[in-house]
Amino acid sequence: MPAFRNRLLSRGLLLGLMVFAGLSGCSTTDTFEQPAPVPDIEASAEFKRVWRLSVGNGHDGDFLYLAPLNAGDRIFAASADGGLYAVDPESGNVIWETELEDRVFSGLGGDGKHLYLTTRNAELVALSRENGSEVWRRSLPTEVLSAPQSNGALVVAQTISGQVLGFNAADGEKRWQYDGSVPVLSIRAAAAPLVGADMVIASFASGRLMALAADSGQPLWQYEVGQPEGRTELERLVDVAGQPLVIDTAVLVVGYQGKLALVDIRTGQEIWSRKASSLYSPMIAGGDIYLASANGELVALRGSDRKELWMQDRLAWRQLTQPMVYEGYLVVGDYQGYLHALDREDGSLVGQLEFDDEGIRVPAQRLANGNLLVFGNSGKMAVFQVQPQD
Repeated sequence: MPAFRNRLLSRGLLLGLMVFAGLSGCSTTDTFEQPAPVPDIEASAEFKRVWRLSVGNGHDGDFLYLAPLNAGDRIFAASADGGLYAVDPESGNVIWETELEDRVFSGLGGDGKHLYLTTRNAELVALSRENGSEVWRRSLPTEVLSAPQSNGALVVAQTISGQVLGFNAADGEKRWQYDGSVPVLSIRAAAAPLVGADMVIASFASGRLMALAADSGQPLWQYEVGQPEGRTELERLVDVAGQPLVIDTAVLVVGYQGKLALVDIRTGQEIWSRKASSLYSPMIAGGDIYLASANGELVALRGSDRKELWMQDRLAWRQLTQPMVYEGYLVVGDYQGYLHALDREDGSLVGQLEFDDEGIRVPAQRLANGNLLVFGNSGKMAVFQVQPQD
């Protein structure tokens, strides 16, 4: 059974992810494709909780992606209702917290001095890492779903309508703007831009990956991850919704109804590609590539030749997050708030935990100490270790 055989994502799931012109806030989690039930498994691994914390009201009923910022010595997390927290990753103790007057619309980005987020009123806000106090704010053309990114000197935000804007990190002065095109219909998700010293790499709902000069925003190269095909707008969706991964001098990118491709970061030339359909970034570990396909199948590919090593379909249509590697396991969350652990060798399901009954939309993250950070839609945040059952 081919890993990427389904051409169309469930229309119900698409209704929960799409943005229509002028309708940026509508969403649903109903699906016409019936999600697979929570599988019965013979567990050999368990999620051992280290600590837990409630981050405000989490997404507070909005269809957002408020991923915490893992900054090494601190975890910064925000809730849609304006809660902002700095947390010790070892103990889970709150170092400081503050309440913003704004509704928060994006996850957090940051650099050595500031945190960055966007508001429902389409403003980019810079905050002090030390106490969360406001440093500056600037208006944006439209809403931003993805976390702003910074290289310490430049902050970049990408709007749902395709604009990429660069601001001075120190005072918020606007330095440049690139206007990308977006189709009439696109998925309600957005990849955060990659911001390097000389180059910004941005992904678009048009299926294109663009490299822009960091000092001016001028295009350097573009790569087509997906080519719109079909008679309807649904069939022509080719969004690149997952942030590309940098691998030495190349970037690994995947698109919906497009392909998984490795592209030279200097020239935009394709190194290799393979047909794929995913809304989430791939994961790489031990020379292998792990991908959650749009229909909920999890696939492992050998990096050297992209040969399929295994495919797990027991979580079909469960709206999985990006896979995260933890030792010999692969961990994903789903729309019902379950965490699933798979054996990396053969893809078998070996562990399961019901974490948040409002669902899990953002992927788990590995902390500097190796533990696993999980954030649920309701604001539940916890750190786990995944280990063999006693």
